[in-house]
Amino acid sequence: MKLTFANATEADVSALVALRAAVAADRAQCYGGSSSSSSEKAVLFHMRHAQTILAYRGKTLAGSVRLATKKPWAIDVKYFTPVKRPLYLTDMAVTLKLQRQGVGRMLLEHAIAQARAWPTDAIRLDAFDTAAGAGPFYAKCNFRETARATYKNAPLIYYELLLS
Repeated sequence: MKLTFANATEADVSALVALRAAVAADRAQCYGGSSSSSSEKAVLFHMRHAQTILAYRGKTLAGSVRLATKKPWAIDVKYFTPVKRPLYLTDMAVTLKLQRQGVGRMLLEHAIAQARAWPTDAIRLDAFDTAAGAGPFYAKCNFRETARATYKNAPLIYYELLLS
């Protein structure tokens, strides 16, 4: 599958909200729980404070991922290797029709390549430690599990990829 990549702009906000809403609703339907999706205001805020990378298959939005320098609320740095300049991978989503076709892996590989060009030492993330979580995906992509913990009643697995 051929993908092209671009950094998100304000013109992409509606498409990002729709992608995240569809993925959240699918996870809720398949695995139970509530469906939480992003608002346009939240997507715009995150775009101003991090890099959101989009993957396209032709003209169709295939997926997105966000790389941030600011630590997300659920991540506790004590679970990671001490580094000076970590990045945090958040909000990864792949269009439902294109899941399990390599889009996520290619998007993640592109994000890692971008991160290697920055002054950063590691990429950190958390994944839900449930059937709906993406932990096994990150492990297959060479991220190392560093800990398991519960944060605000959510079981999480922490992963990192050291870049230096």
